[in-house]
Amino acid sequence: MSRAPISAKLVANMLSVSGADHIITMDLHASQIQGFFDIPVDNLYAEPAVLKWIKENIAEWKNCIIVSPDAGGAKRVTSIADRLNVDFALIHKERKKANEVDRMVLVGDVTDRVAILVDDMADTCGTVCHAADKLISAGATKVYAILTHGIFSGPAISRINNACFEAVVVTNTIPQEEKMKHCSKIQVIDISMILAEAIRRTHNGESVSYLFSHVPL
Repeated sequence: MSRAPISAKLVANMLSVSGADHIITMDLHASQIQGFFDIPVDNLYAEPAVLKWIKENIAEWKNCIIVSPDAGGAKRVTSIADRLNVDFALIHKERKKANEVDRMVLVGDVTDRVAILVDDMADTCGTVCHAADKLISAGATKVYAILTHGIFSGPAISRINNACFEAVVVTNTIPQEEKMKHCSKIQVIDISMILAEAIRRTHNGESVSYLFSHVPL
């Protein structure tokens, strides 16, 4: 038993007690968190917007490979790779201490491909920058990172500036204006329309599940 705190349950209780009767959120770190709430939860996905961004901004996307920086994100990258009809790879990392990566093993072939690292969030960016170096040394031609929630705390920005990314793409679930001033590699996918459409559909009693696989026009 790890005795890890389940803080999300505390947050769920606080939101319910304060009067919320419906939650709309995006890319929960673990979808099971929905079960902590006794009120309806719509967990939206950034995936449709990510697919759209890849097709519009990476010219050679048909020769790309989608990479997960850890084994936990395998489901996320396989879903994106399937929908783009490209290959995927993952990086297995062994940790001795929290927030310190010791050894990384790449599973999959990235030689002469554009590698796109995909994850749900990036905090200090140690793992994702490590992973980018690993992909370049394994023969990838370019490396992009697409992360739903860009927290970017501590040394994150200087790490990204020093890393070999073509671009680090995040959504604006967290405001990024200040971070973008200090890092030209950060690009933002605007997800305000997805949330707005989810609110509109909920209000009118329409299907929200359409948004799981489509970007609102």
